[in-house]
Amino acid sequence: MNDMWTGEKVRLRGVEPDDWEGFRDLAGHTLDVRNADLVEPPRSAESFRTWTAERAGRPPGGDAFRLVVEALSDRAFAGAVTVGETDSRAGRFRTGIEIGREHRRRGYAAEATELVLTYMFAEQRHNKCEVEVHAFNDGSLALYRGLGFVEEGRLRQHEFFAGGYHDVVLLGITAAEFWAAHPRPSVR
Repeated sequence: MNDMWTGEKVRLRGVEPDDWEGFRDLAGHTLDVRNADLVEPPRSAESFRTWTAERAGRPPGGDAFRLVVEALSDRAFAGAVTVGETDSRAGRFRTGIEIGREHRRRGYAAEATELVLTYMFAEQRHNKCEVEVHAFNDGSLALYRGLGFVEEGRLRQHEFFAGGYHDVVLLGITAAEFWAAHPRPSVR
């Protein structure tokens, strides 16, 4: 392994101030935002510049972080992956991914998630990753199930948006389950 942050299709890297347009584009599609989170009022370009610059200035690591997913083919901003809600005592964390519309269906989300899982399991000694997915988000459910995540439960009528209540599916994968499907990284 030459670089644990680079796969065959994507590279994970820190947020740079110039990434503000990529984050603005991710937030520009209401249906996409709703699949991942709540819809907020429109923001100004300056708001995105400030938000991105602040994140670019944060030191790496910690309990929560966000990385840019960069397409290797053209070094374009393809999306972002996050880690948060870490619990070092219990050895678990949560992750999430956003891929821009023009970069979907290329395997970027799966590879970026695999890179994050490898880091969190092999370097940070976590034992379990959890994700929450809206029950209607078939694409994300397929992504995580394809990576080996197992459905652990459902929070019924848990979120309110678009005029109604919606279920949230809880999925998880343990380090052992992940390593059974993905070879461990080489130490040389």
